[in-house]
Amino acid sequence: LAATLSGRRLAGIRLHSDTSGLIVSVGRPRGPGMVVTLLAGYPAPALAGLGAAWLAGSGRSAAVLWLWLLLLALVVIQVRNWFGLWSCLVAGVVVGVIAGAAPIVVQGVAAHALALFLLLGALRATLELQRSRSRRGGASDADQLGRLTHLPGILWVGVLVLVAAACLVGGVALLGIPALLGR
Repeated sequence: LAATLSGRRLAGIRLHSDTSGLIVSVGRPRGPGMVVTLLAGYPAPALAGLGAAWLAGSGRSAAVLWLWLLLLALVVIQVRNWFGLWSCLVAGVVVGVIAGAAPIVVQGVAAHALALFLLLGALRATLELQRSRSRRGGASDADQLGRLTHLPGILWVGVLVLVAAACLVGGVALLGIPALLGR
């Protein structure tokens, strides 16, 4: 979505078994479109998790599941590898069965779990971004952002970690988890 909105053309999505992925877009290799494209992949799951937490925490668990199915349907159209296709189809079947046939309480648990999965996964991915900076010799998304914006890659990592952490804290509060823990 970010690539398309910033003037680039989406060429495909690849999902890997190590939880990494790659969105391939075509367009100018420099400029705001490339910055937006590189930047969007890290806060997107955190923001989606925050939205899911808001919906689930306000009693709209079924909406979380149906929106997730819609997102999976849009992603499966762009997936360009077998593992990614398989992952999307399996997730779609599981979420579809829960959304369409499971009792409301199971839908609630699934929506809360999905929100937490997105929130925790986003934070893990941003922390992993810093580790990959040392292993990949300047090829990470943060390093590419640094070259495009003339700001250090570690600054971009810091911003992304702060966004993911803030979304996690907000999502936990929206889900009512502190109340469940007696706090």
